[in-house]
Amino acid sequence: MEFLKDLAASLRSARTVELPKDEKAAFYMLMSMVIGNQYRSVSELLSNSKFDVNFAPGRGHRNLLHIAANCGSYDCLLILLKKGVNVNQQDVSGCTPLHLAARNGQKRCIDKLLEYKADVNIRNNEGLTTIHWLAVNGRTEVLHDLFAYVPDVDVEDAQGQTALHVACQNGHKSTVICLLDHRADINRPNHNGWTPLHFACSHGQHDSADILLRKGAKFVTDRFGKTPLGLCLEGGYSETCSVLLQYVPNLMEHLVTSVRSEKIKEADYFKVLKHVCSQGNEVADRVLMSLSEEASMIGHNLLSVSSNVEIQVSCLLKCVKVLCKLYSHVYQPPPSPTTPTTPKGLQGVMRVSPKATQVFGPLEALWQLLADWLCLLKLEFNKDNNQNNKDNNKDNKSDSHNQDSKEHTQSQEQTQENSDTPDTASAIVGRDCNQEVDPRSCDQEGILKSLCVDQDVVGVILPRICGVVHAFYICCTCQHGHPQMTSPRFIEFVCQHNKELKLLVARSPEVIFDHFHFLLECPELMSQFLHIIRAQPFESRRRWFYDNLDTEGSNREIIHSPPNDDDVLVINRERMFYSSCEGLIKQPLDKLKRGLAIRFQGEEGMGSGVVREWFDVLSREILNPDYALFTQSADGCTFQPNSNSAINPDHLNYFRFAGQTLGLALYHQHLLNVYFTRSFYKHILGIPVNYNDVASIDPEYAKNLQWILDHNIDNIGLDLTFSVETDVFGAMQEVELKPGSASLPVNEKNKTEYVQLVTELRMTRAIQPQIDSFLSGFHEFIPQALVQMFDEFELELMLSGLPEINIEDWRQFTEYSGYDENSPQIQWFWEVVEGLGQQDRVLLLQFCTGSSRVPFGGFSHLGGGGGPQKFTISQVTYQPQLLPTASTCINLLKLPEYPSKSELKERLMVALQCGSQGYAMV
Repeated sequence: MEFLKDLAASLRSARTVELPKDEKAAFYMLMSMVIGNQYRSVSELLSNSKFDVNFAPGRGHRNLLHIAANCGSYDCLLILLKKGVNVNQQDVSGCTPLHLAARNGQKRCIDKLLEYKADVNIRNNEGLTTIHWLAVNGRTEVLHDLFAYVPDVDVEDAQGQTALHVACQNGHKSTVICLLDHRADINRPNHNGWTPLHFACSHGQHDSADILLRKGAKFVTDRFGKTPLGLCLEGGYSETCSVLLQYVPNLMEHLVTSVRSEKIKEADYFKVLKHVCSQGNEVADRVLMSLSEEASMIGHNLLSVSSNVEIQVSCLLKCVKVLCKLYSHVYQPPPSPTTPTTPKGLQGVMRVSPKATQVFGPLEALWQLLADWLCLLKLEFNKDNNQNNKDNNKDNKSDSHNQDSKEHTQSQEQTQENSDTPDTASAIVGRDCNQEVDPRSCDQEGILKSLCVDQDVVGVILPRICGVVHAFYICCTCQHGHPQMTSPRFIEFVCQHNKELKLLVARSPEVIFDHFHFLLECPELMSQFLHIIRAQPFESRRRWFYDNLDTEGSNREIIHSPPNDDDVLVINRERMFYSSCEGLIKQPLDKLKRGLAIRFQGEEGMGSGVVREWFDVLSREILNPDYALFTQSADGCTFQPNSNSAINPDHLNYFRFAGQTLGLALYHQHLLNVYFTRSFYKHILGIPVNYNDVASIDPEYAKNLQWILDHNIDNIGLDLTFSVETDVFGAMQEVELKPGSASLPVNEKNKTEYVQLVTELRMTRAIQPQIDSFLSGFHEFIPQALVQMFDEFELELMLSGLPEINIEDWRQFTEYSGYDENSPQIQWFWEVVEGLGQQDRVLLLQFCTGSSRVPFGGFSHLGGGGGPQKFTISQVTYQPQLLPTASTCINLLKLPEYPSKSELKERLMVALQCGSQGYAMV
């Protein structure tokens, strides 16, 4: 009968009526019921069993009371309490049921636990008590009822933090007020000396900070000298900083001097000061003037030689950048399109606004100090030159002759210095470098004398001067008010100190990349330093090129999973050229710069491998003679714009598209399987062509030009004039090489000019519209100021990579998955590759990586979807007739375990011939 009774009860309740004898199984059965607050079922099961309600299995060591308190299952919690469960039992982290109920704000559970003598003072492993848990989560309504049980509202956790600390950190305003109303210590420090105000400021809780300051919180430093203001600045919490300044106005000085802190980022610092300046022009003027004075102090300290150069340069540049950004934000001096051009002779005294003069006035002393230093360095350079000349002359000449030579050298140098210095330069920096420096007005001479005799004076001061020059440029640009133009004042400064700056750069060329960014924005100045820049290592210039290519700092990446379909270029393989052209026109430039997402119509694959193939195929398609855009040069390998491309009525738009394609590839560092003539690369770089370039399109004609230059052509009957006949679609036309020169004869005196003009006609004028259209598209992505730092050979290297595939380099930078370098299949694979011709090697490279070119730097610089990605060969289980496959996005070749070298080679060649293009998801 008992069995039937239990059976009926089980069927009616749709569950068992008895707990399993195994306590762990019983616990987990009850746990699900407790979570759902199925108190009747829990009550019945517990009443019919001997289950230990304190049983706490698993790594968490939580019993059923922990579960009920955590979930707010009040009825189950009451049943467990009546069953005699240990109300203060702690889990593995030291938390009691009361802690869990407090953390989740389970008020009814808390009240009942307190009724059953739950201890509010028990600490978990981190020292947190119940009041801490309530404060952490802002359970103010429960906190009020708990104070009757809490003997010390300032009870500390293991780090010395009170409930007020954590409430301020998390910004629970009502909880903060409640704790303060119950006499929580408003200035109590934790073990590191952080007060509640520190916690509020460290997390930007401006409301909590306002409450604390209104209640009388003190502004103090912690054990390590950190202040609440410093914490605000490190986090960029502008509103909280404003609250601090409202209650403690004298913090303004500390706010400005905080620019020296290495821990405060420029963007965060600017954000805070921008908010402070929004309170009105009076506050803004105070901030700007203080920043200007601080920048001047930092700069003077930097030029004192005794300071840490890296730290001081960084501080100075941060200070002036923030100063200029703030000035532009507050006053926004708009460039007037109607402003008349300043006469050249007056550029040095160009008018600036009174406000700019006021704000940047404190820095004038620093700029004067910079000019004085450059004057002293000129003296040092002259001394070195004179000494070198003297030493050299001692070996070859008598003393009297040596003296004459020395005077002659000095005279030459003086003449050169005078010619390099513009007449208006003294109006810019206030002193001519040819004047003697007054020791009473500056102390640089004393500094020089104080340096060790063996110490390299120029080496010590060089990075400091360059840092101040950088700061001077930033300030001049801001004061000038025309961001699209380089400040005339700065141009005059560089012209006046041209010789010294060039000598500094010659001593330490890397300063160009660190501080001479102004060269990129001023063609006049770039032309003076371009030969020095081009003399620097290619890799350094290449790195500087990409560092400055995207001034807005957007990430250049290949989008694998684009945010929406509008960002995907869907390309029709059958109409590769036209489809790509139409797609690029529709995409905004900023989107194309941020990243590329390509999918071929009817194919599923996407990713970096698809993008690489698109560039590779499209670059070859642009050279398709059907479009008449480019013609093959005499060497059969390179291409030149077609002078007769007008046969295609839309040819100039297509040249612009070709320029966009090459510019986009260079921007995203994708190599193209295309090579142009040296003369065309020169056109891209702005380098003049010469008669040697003619050989690429007409070798025999180039030889004839060379013959003219090598021989006297007077009286040999050539009868040449400064005009040539050209074939334009079958009609011969006479073209003058220069206006009115059709009858001007070519002779020995003017033959060099003739050769240059006829070269420009053949190589430039004949295709000028095509070049201009191409460059209009190319410069949408690649500024002329940046690309001109390379020569034509380097540009080809950046666009097309290494011309040969080095098997040893490939093998050296290959990784293996499942195989190792001694596996038979790997040995056979490399033997097969070494036996391949160049064309098949290119096919293999494209099959594995999606590109037929090796990047600059070799195979160690192969790139994948997320950055550098080495070529990898992965083991695949052998099956008869199974071909190798590849994942081009990660440069992975999946090579089956072929039983013989012959089968491996056969299967590999089939894969190369049939599968070097096309994508599908497997």
